[in-house]
Amino acid sequence: MRFRLGALLLSATALCAQTAVPAYKALKYPPLREIKIPQVATFTLPNGLKLYLVEDHELPTLRGTALIRTGNLFDPKDKIGLATITGALIRGGGTHSKTGDQLDEQLENIAASVESRIDESFGQVSFSTLKTTTDEVLTAFHDVLTGPEFREDKLELLKTQFASSISRRNDEASGISQREFTDIVYGKDTPYGWQMEYDTLGRIQRPDVQAFYKRYFFPANTRIAIVGDFNTDEMRIKLGRLFADWTVTQDPVPPFPAVDKTAHPGVFLAVKTNVTQTSFMLGQLGGELNEKDYPALEVMGDILGGSFRSRLFRKVRTDLGYAYNIFANWGANYDHPGLFQIGGSTKSASTTEALKAVLGEVEKIRTSEVTKEELEAAKQSVLNSFVFNFDTPSKTLNRLLIYEYYGYPKDFIYQYQKGVQAVTAADILRVARGRLDPKHMTIVAVGNPKEFGEKLTALNIPVQDLDISIPEPKSAAKEKAPADAESKSKGVALLREVQVASGGADKLAAIKDLRQTLSLQFDASAGGMKSSQVNYWLAPGTFRQENTLPFGKVVAFSDGKSGWLHSPQGNMPLAGPQLKQVQGEIFRSFIGLLLSDRVPGRIVNMTAPNTLQISDGGGNTVDVKLDPSTHLIASESYTQQQPAGPPSPVTVALSDYREVDGVKLPFKITLSQGDRKMADAVVSEYKFNTGAKPEELAKQP
Repeated sequence: MRFRLGALLLSATALCAQTAVPAYKALKYPPLREIKIPQVATFTLPNGLKLYLVEDHELPTLRGTALIRTGNLFDPKDKIGLATITGALIRGGGTHSKTGDQLDEQLENIAASVESRIDESFGQVSFSTLKTTTDEVLTAFHDVLTGPEFREDKLELLKTQFASSISRRNDEASGISQREFTDIVYGKDTPYGWQMEYDTLGRIQRPDVQAFYKRYFFPANTRIAIVGDFNTDEMRIKLGRLFADWTVTQDPVPPFPAVDKTAHPGVFLAVKTNVTQTSFMLGQLGGELNEKDYPALEVMGDILGGSFRSRLFRKVRTDLGYAYNIFANWGANYDHPGLFQIGGSTKSASTTEALKAVLGEVEKIRTSEVTKEELEAAKQSVLNSFVFNFDTPSKTLNRLLIYEYYGYPKDFIYQYQKGVQAVTAADILRVARGRLDPKHMTIVAVGNPKEFGEKLTALNIPVQDLDISIPEPKSAAKEKAPADAESKSKGVALLREVQVASGGADKLAAIKDLRQTLSLQFDASAGGMKSSQVNYWLAPGTFRQENTLPFGKVVAFSDGKSGWLHSPQGNMPLAGPQLKQVQGEIFRSFIGLLLSDRVPGRIVNMTAPNTLQISDGGGNTVDVKLDPSTHLIASESYTQQQPAGPPSPVTVALSDYREVDGVKLPFKITLSQGDRKMADAVVSEYKFNTGAKPEELAKQP
């Protein structure tokens, strides 16, 4: 029989027409699958170590977690970051028998992992492995948990990485708003509101890490949970033998510090001028997971800002067009209050209006009951997302371990589900009225107030400025030497001797602009890269630097107050550490530095024979050592803000002086950072008074 294509298509079309397509509202979904709690075999070893074992033979794999009662809430105030460093170094620093790199290679070769970390209120060492390599990975897990080496080189590497993250913490407005909101609500002077700084990080040494580990990592303070393809009795015996040598004892760990529940109301503004949007965060302390009203509060948070159908999304984004993203949630922790927070971003001009709209929605949910549709949708959303905490045996065991760790009842899962199912519109109104108070909320805004439409004072809430500057480490900051009248007088006299040796103050003052062309060779330890560089200086403080590098051209410009950076990735404004670095370059410009006695606000101080210290009111300080035979500058030493990482001591050695139009200038420059040589530069040309104009130097490529 032959079929024609046209006839076949017509038949299919007719069949579809006869088959009714149900509307989406008529679609029926099966109820959520019931959460099943696996049988957990629990044991306590003679050394006090608790074991939780769950067999799961679906796949030939094993996963395990050691949970230790510790946390960064136990950090000493002068060494904030110690717990986090310790947690990373337990695995990264290797064991007595293997370095961290050797462990990496061993585990990668067998598709296994062993990891460690310390969070706010717990420490964790975990592993995953195939069944065939169980013994090998368990041995590595044991060695990492019980015998970390905390090698010095890995500690220094971690400190450098964390210092880099400190230097970048003001890059993103959203990160600033979240950090400052958290710190203010909990209190900046409490462990919940502390943040790592260069100084606290710099004080952390290997003995501190060893002592922190020793205090909290002992068998009676540790729980190990393992799920996977094994026999329970065999695993219990295996772990008993493996950890029999871990016999360390310590006093019981004290309770974690309590949260200060004092409210910190007000509007807190962090000025960030290089943004076109304002990132905001507002809210207050939340609650704990085991509170009777937690289910109602969580549903309330979902109705306010949990999804595209939420009130905030519909009002602030869809109706008013103030924000692209907006969210709200009632945060709760196991053993201390979490945070109720509403966050988002809006264009600068609508900052105040957006905050008014948000506060209006908070007041609205405290005024009248939510609709039946809102309530049911939010309850289903909360319940649906909750079950994903238990969709694998491994997740379920981890959740049960956490419940046990924080002292929650074994049936808390079911209590919570029943609590959400029972939430009513009246409950939402009751908890909103009882727990939300717009007058006592903390509001953090990060943006450019010059671009705001309405001023923040229109909120009728006190506005405070936030200082988000990153404190320099005291150990690295260049200390100003005491400057009395005598030392300043001697300093100016010595500087004038340098001016005479360099060609005379009048010749130096006649230089209105300078162009320096040089080639730069980085040391092998610094990458071994070559580059050519042209530097422009225009009195009194305009600077442009053009670098030609193997990967492209990098150009920086600044007038001393602001500036920009061009690279192969595009153009960006100079800000933060990069702007401070360029401002330091302007301060140390050779001609300007030699004429410091003529610059208002600069202090020239003789600190030792043939040694000057020159400083200004902007935090710049440089120590200048002179060649005693020529009275020319032999070296400059200063602390330089790095683009990533803490400020670093820098020394610039100047030599091979030659006369250019009656002025003696260095043609060889050697740059060192700390005790490490970084680069050699050879100058090929100096040009004076080229007629450069500020607007020409400011032109972007």
